[in-house]
Amino acid sequence: MLAGCAGRDGSAAVPGAMLQATATSSYKVLYNFKGGETDGANPGSNLINVNGTLYGTATNGGSAGKGVVYSVTTDGVEKILHNFQGASGAKPMAGLIEVGNRFYGTTYGGGHTSCGCGTVYFITASGAYGVLHSFAGGSDGAYPEAALVDLDGTLYGTTNEGGGGKCRVGGRAEGCGTIFSITAGTEKVLGTFSGETEGEYPTSGLIPINGALYGTTSEGGTDAQGTVFRITTAGVKRVLHNFGAGSDGRNPNAALLYLKGTLYGTTSNGGDLTARKGTVFSMRLGGRERVLYDFKGTPDGANPNSALIAVGGVLYGTTPNAGTTSNSMGTVYSISVNGNENVVHSFNSSAEGGYPNGLIDVNGTLYGTTDLGGNGDFGTVYSLSP
Repeated sequence: MLAGCAGRDGSAAVPGAMLQATATSSYKVLYNFKGGETDGANPGSNLINVNGTLYGTATNGGSAGKGVVYSVTTDGVEKILHNFQGASGAKPMAGLIEVGNRFYGTTYGGGHTSCGCGTVYFITASGAYGVLHSFAGGSDGAYPEAALVDLDGTLYGTTNEGGGGKCRVGGRAEGCGTIFSITAGTEKVLGTFSGETEGEYPTSGLIPINGALYGTTSEGGTDAQGTVFRITTAGVKRVLHNFGAGSDGRNPNAALLYLKGTLYGTTSNGGDLTARKGTVFSMRLGGRERVLYDFKGTPDGANPNSALIAVGGVLYGTTPNAGTTSNSMGTVYSISVNGNENVVHSFNSSAEGGYPNGLIDVNGTLYGTTDLGGNGDFGTVYSLSP
């Protein structure tokens, strides 16, 4: 049995038991990426489901080698909707969101010719494409890695760098990252990060709660290990939690999940001071954080960096590393709100994919992508019934 850690607010330790892994005969690879011009490579983002068809992005491949937007049916028929060319964006690392009859997303690179610092774009199911904003790399931000969120008709997102001022030594863009909005194609910076006091390098998306936005920074804060923050649509920002020396987790790289008044999230590192393979944590909206589970690597996975989802009151997530065997390439896991963790699937064969990303739930079946593995080692789309 593995014991959970006490919260940094001084609360009692939370049980964090690791349970027996379940059988995974329901695991199925729906599509193997070939890595060339025809279908893309390395799908590093979450899928979305629209009327039974799955939509996503692949960071590489396509006609220019700069990534694609694709659709795939649950029968495994894949179609490219857009090939990124550079000026229209390049290297999409984030998934899509659907608003009205359009999808919206971000690219990490491409766009502005003087910078190539990324874009915000829209695309339709028929492939009509347009750029809403091209980041210039200065005060407006640079290198968005995360998906957008829609709140009352306005899009909100984060950039990993930019925002003004120098933060990262040798960084390509000035600043520690931004929170921005897009309304009718016009970008506005709501907030910037200053490193020590506010965190830096937000790699995850935002979630709306009661009219405000909540997110994480992967680094910075008082102990330089990352933060959880809240910002209003008027730009009033507050740090809710600073991750500390490591026992409460370090480097949150994923978006948060809000369930029944509590935030849930993951940290890619820290936790158990021997293993330091990452954590699942819970937090009240006021900032009281506690660790629900410490990852050990084998057999339960390591370094979770994707958001959790809730299915019937149970949380599901992925780890990109480790698993039930010494050569595992990540896991799909479930965890109760009391901290009992169960390995649902361990990626133990390159044929079934490796280094999984986030999950979605479609009528009780989980769908996800792996960044590598599959027949050509360019990634997969898979389904899994827990």
